[in-house]
Amino acid sequence: MMIGPLGVWVSPRAIGEAQLGEAAQVAETCGYNVFWVGGSPRLPTLRALLDATQTLVVATGIVNIWTYEPAALAAEFAELDADFPERVLVGIGVGHPEATSDYTRPLSAMRTFLDGLDDADKPVPHDRRCLAALAPRMLDLSRERALGACPYFVPVAHTAAARAALGSGHLLAPEVAVVVDEDKNAARATAREYARLYLGLGNYATNLLRHGFDEADVAEGGSDRLLDAVVPQGTPDEVAGVLHAHLDAGADHVAVQTLGEPGIPAGSWAAVAQAFTR
Repeated sequence: MMIGPLGVWVSPRAIGEAQLGEAAQVAETCGYNVFWVGGSPRLPTLRALLDATQTLVVATGIVNIWTYEPAALAAEFAELDADFPERVLVGIGVGHPEATSDYTRPLSAMRTFLDGLDDADKPVPHDRRCLAALAPRMLDLSRERALGACPYFVPVAHTAAARAALGSGHLLAPEVAVVVDEDKNAARATAREYARLYLGLGNYATNLLRHGFDEADVAEGGSDRLLDAVVPQGTPDEVAGVLHAHLDAGADHVAVQTLGEPGIPAGSWAAVAQAFTR
């Protein structure tokens, strides 16, 4: 697959599901390599995005193991891969205990799910799936049973730790939300509104406490210090500097989620891509 260093991460609810094909075209034109579809998308919905583009890899960010049967996922992957070889990457995750009543023993549940993918009539190959891993044992599983890891809502410090856990030769593709806005107060307000939800979810807050932040940082929508580390804001060049910092820390790819621009964020995507390659 042509993963490359730069992708976009999108929320279908924010952009509109009917606009995803057009959004994928815009991202490909801007030079992004991967289009990550957030939420818990069903694989057949990726077909329209693949049809609308030429070489773009389309990835799930993420398939939620509590809402999908492994055999169904494997069959749907096989159909897409037959029509669009080397262009589908399956991001898989356990979601959040606050959102899933069935959430128990997540590591064991993920192992069982991966066993199901391996035992399917047409298995999903290890190099076509990655795990939304934050904690050390899930990162270990990403190294053992997948192409690598696609962490969400993480600072550069987590990227460095994740690379050490994964070792070389395994994909590390963190999502990085950004705000392209030179008005610092407005940009911080946008970042804090976005971060408030994730800081209220135990797995994200706990992960940040492992990587240099304290309880005061994760309270009230996040301290300025935390927001600047996890949701970079400012000019396209300032944002691109943090994306490069993730790559310098060991990431192979960064999935950029731009905040604050309604609809298809074509302006932000173009500005960040241009600054990234300068």
